[in-house]
Amino acid sequence: MKIYGITGWKNAGKTGLMERLVAEITARGFTVSTIKHAHHSVDVDQPGKDSYRHRQAGAQQVVLASANRWALMTELRGADEPPLADLLAQLAPVDLVLIEGYKRDTHPKVEAFRAVTENPLIATNDPTIRAVATDSPLDIDRPLLDLNDTAAIADFILTEVGLA
Repeated sequence: MKIYGITGWKNAGKTGLMERLVAEITARGFTVSTIKHAHHSVDVDQPGKDSYRHRQAGAQQVVLASANRWALMTELRGADEPPLADLLAQLAPVDLVLIEGYKRDTHPKVEAFRAVTENPLIATNDPTIRAVATDSPLDIDRPLLDLNDTAAIADFILTEVGLA
């Protein structure tokens, strides 16, 4: 599986870009999975539901399955957050895994950047960022991509991973 990241600070446009890239790349016939890193506690389950009750009772893992989808929930119960490589190993094979966040990991990335947020540019000190997708002119030694030109960003990523 090929992997590529979209990174950036809060409100830089990462999630919107991820959504557009998944749609664009799957429309080209490739299979895509995603991993999203969250800095806050997340729960895809709801109190009172059977699967939630299983976890609350102490289950390490719970699979919730239906005719439409299935989800595997794993409780860390105080263990360290798993590294990205461990999460990637859990995925079924696809052509490309797009990763949102994980800005400190070493996989190649495009940084989403909006000057209006007034956050610093990560690419300045991070060689794993191969290009910057932005809505502003920047002076940097990496390719600049139009944050709103999804097709061009998809072309860049697919070329980088050898799927173009």
